[in-house]
Amino acid sequence: MSSNKHSVVIVGYGGMGSYHAQLIGENERLEVAGTFDLLEVRREASVEAGYKAYASYEEVLADPVVEVVLIATPNDVHKEIAIRALQAGKHVVCEKPVAMSSAEFKEMTAAADGAGRVLMVHQNRRWDEDFRVIKQMYETETIGALFQIESRVHGANGIPGDWRHVKEQGGGMLLDWGVHLLDQLLFMIDSKVISVTSTLSYILGNDVDDGFEAVLQFANGIKAIVEVGTTNFITLPRWYVKGIEGSAVIEDWSLTGRIVTRNNESEHREPTPIRAGVGLTKTMAPPSEGSTITEALPPAAELADGFYNNFVAVIEGTAEPIVKNAEVLRVQNLIEAIFEAAESNEIIKDFDIYGV
Repeated sequence: MSSNKHSVVIVGYGGMGSYHAQLIGENERLEVAGTFDLLEVRREASVEAGYKAYASYEEVLADPVVEVVLIATPNDVHKEIAIRALQAGKHVVCEKPVAMSSAEFKEMTAAADGAGRVLMVHQNRRWDEDFRVIKQMYETETIGALFQIESRVHGANGIPGDWRHVKEQGGGMLLDWGVHLLDQLLFMIDSKVISVTSTLSYILGNDVDDGFEAVLQFANGIKAIVEVGTTNFITLPRWYVKGIEGSAVIEDWSLTGRIVTRNNESEHREPTPIRAGVGLTKTMAPPSEGSTITEALPPAAELADGFYNNFVAVIEGTAEPIVKNAEVLRVQNLIEAIFEAAESNEIIKDFDIYGV
């Protein structure tokens, strides 16, 4: 191991584990010391990739070379793996969702505090460029103050054919993708959530949701519509936002999109009525010529540093985490409120996702 790099062991060397190995390999201050996985085929893949395959988790924890344990396992074992690592004096990076419940996460943060070690959750989609464009629009009021934000991810491949089908292991799309979309919204909007309504989809016949819709009302007047679907053969835009001066759309992760705003310098003219179906409408007619301006999307707001650069700075004591554990707890609490709203078929109010 290099003397100027922090050594990481990846627990769970599947798709996400191998992806993390790639990301760590690109970081100048981190390196993969090895991996641990229960499956022989993954241990063999680790060796083929040039990494040591630890024979047991006990061996990982006993190795003084290991400074960081990265958890990329099914969700139901995050808590146990993390707490044991923290108590053994290791820092921890954990994949999302960090735990099966907010209560479990509180146990994990208590263990980190007690051990004096860092626990950070890999909420990596705060760095997605499409999200950062919307965040910039929100902060600078590019289309005026936003009053409605629609955030969606759609696919047509169903739930991946692994543990994500299994309720006991933390499967389902609210935990798998909802955790990202909700984290983005709470990171962006500086206001409390005051009500939640939701529905979960079980179209594919699994024990876990294959999609969901949630409507969040914020105290500052913003309504957010959040949707994840896995049976959408025609997808809706990744983002659609409305402000008092215009609207904006981002179709996909390639940043195909535009903003349309009111042209305040144009002379106001009533729209010309159009025939719509078998009726006539002026209300739904296109704006009169020259009354709007269509422009490209604004540039994305920059975050101070990438996730792993920030993590290194945090464990070295030179920076605060961009993904704070109090923020992660808010997301866990909100997910639980969404589950409750769906199960009760009621509007959930008077709850505090910000409490500890």
